[in-house]
Amino acid sequence: MARYRMVRTEFWKNPIVLEEMTPEDKYFYLYLLTNPYTTQIGIYRITKKQMAFDLGYSMESVNALMERFTNHHQLIRYNPETRELAIKNWGRDNLQKGGKPIMDCILSELKDVEDLSLILYVSESIPKQEIKNLYESFYEQERKWISKPVDNDLNRTEEEMMDDTFVTHHTIRGQKQKENKKEKQKQQQNLYPDVQSHSNLDPSLSVCQPSEEVKEIIEFWDANGFGISNIYAKQQLLSWLEDSSFLQPKEMILKAMHIACLNNKRNLGYIVGILKNWENKSLLTVEEVDSSKEYPQFEHKARGKAHSFSGGRVIPNEFTLDLTAGEES
Repeated sequence: MARYRMVRTEFWKNPIVLEEMTPEDKYFYLYLLTNPYTTQIGIYRITKKQMAFDLGYSMESVNALMERFTNHHQLIRYNPETRELAIKNWGRDNLQKGGKPIMDCILSELKDVEDLSLILYVSESIPKQEIKNLYESFYEQERKWISKPVDNDLNRTEEEMMDDTFVTHHTIRGQKQKENKKEKQKQQQNLYPDVQSHSNLDPSLSVCQPSEEVKEIIEFWDANGFGISNIYAKQQLLSWLEDSSFLQPKEMILKAMHIACLNNKRNLGYIVGILKNWENKSLLTVEEVDSSKEYPQFEHKARGKAHSFSGGRVIPNEFTLDLTAGEES
């Protein structure tokens, strides 16, 4: 995550900004250039819900602004499937200097891009040829790799072959995820049949969620007395992995569950109440929760993946039993 972003004074002299943008457009454009999800390469992952939350706008307003910047101003591209946004003139304003540290950072971030077409889109406005070549060569290398035929093509269905045409827009990481999709489904079905068999009740439980995150949350839930058979509650809790503004959704869910255990409130409503409170106060990471002293009586952190907690009251670590308390001297 970037600590800061530079906006050049020429921003205000840009004819598009000066003559075509409304005050709301300018505010939105500055947000797109400086929000904490921006990267060195001008391509980053962000949801429209997060934009609305940060700006205090409705989803309708964000959708209207996105459409305006995509089709009217033609300054951005957004892939609604990968949630990736690319800024057309990012290279012109931010990639004017090279050097090994910059090149290494760019290469590292390019590897995280799923929609490869966005790489070419941004590269068009990069003035420094060395950096422009890096974008283009990376695009060509990734495109060739993911277009290689698979050995077992003859045994694949037409639907699977059509999937490959979509995968050509993704990086190596996305390709591997696609190839292992069925295997992950099978593994998750074997580990948690109760969640998988009821996933049709809530789209957020689809196996697109990383199995490690789902596994860790379910294990904590089952091991700490929240109710192994309470499938609906598990579904609602797992939906926070995708449908939240947290930067660390899994860690925040586990943190809330840990607090619920320490307070002997092992139910979904209490956990969701904590999570909503953190969202309302813009506490999006565990570090921010800890530094805010939101729950000072639970400052100590849980160690290990999951802990079993016995029922009854939790005795603070600093508590000292005084047998003479209340007696007259």
